[in-house]
Parts: sequence; structure tokens; C-alpha cells
Amino acid sequence: MFMGEYRHSVDDKGRLIIPSKYREELGSSFVVTRGLDHCLFVYPMAEWKQLEQKLKALPFTRADARAFTRFFFSGATVAELDKQGRVTLPANLREFAKLEKECVVIGVSNRVEIWSKEAWEAYYETSEDSFNEIAEKIVDFDLDL
Repeated sequence: MFMGEYRHSVDDKGRLIIPSKYREELGSSFVVTRGLDHCLFVYPMAEWKQLEQKLKALPFTRADARAFTRFFFSGATVAELDKQGRVTLPANLREFAKLEKECVVIGVSNRVEIWSKEAWEAYYETSEDSFNEIAEKIVDFDLDL
């Protein structure tokens, strides 16, 4: 399971350090794709294959299903870590997520997300106040926060 928040920078060659706690679980190769909220999603191969099966089961006759699968798969790329634990992020994905220098890498259960520092801080600030309200709507147990 992926969890935690780490801050790193993208270098001039588009490489980003993946936190050491995530490397083993990601494995030797993994998938990076466009995520929601203008971040990147990073999936271990086993998780990607499960997600792929679910998306393939969507009815291709529905425009929204076609649009989502196009968006999701067209941005996907298989990636590997170099010996320093860095991943090279393609230019199109860096552009999508507005990754210019400072990034936040977070663990979200079965995936890793890569955010620009500015986007993460804006999202966090906006979501922080509504966290309790959201939890009340979607979580079946009482969170004593």
C-alpha cells in the first residue's frame, strides 16, 4: 500500500526521484498516466492490469466511457526507475500536470500520484476544510478526528 507525502524536484531532463518507500512496490516497470485533478497517476503493473480490465468492460457505445478510456490510455506509458531511483516523465505528461520544478509525490492506497507543488497546495487548501464533510458522506465508520 502506498501512503505518505514527499517533496522532490524534476530535473532538466524530466527525471523525478521516486521515494524509496515506493520503489519496491512499484517494481521494475510500472505505468504512468494522466490522472484526475491535473496530477499523474502511477500504477504497479498488477494494479494497472486490473484497472485495464475494468475499463475494457465499459460499454464502448457510451460516449463518456469512450472519452475517459481515450484520455486515460493515450497518456499512459510504461516507465522504469534508473539506478538513482528516478523516473523519466515524458514531456506530454509533465505538461499535463504542469510539472516544472518542485513536485509532491503522494501515496494513495493502490497508486502513487505526482503533483506540481502549486497544484497540490491549492488542492489541499481547498479540500482541507471539506474533509470532515466528505468523510461523513462516503465513510461507513465514525472518524474521530
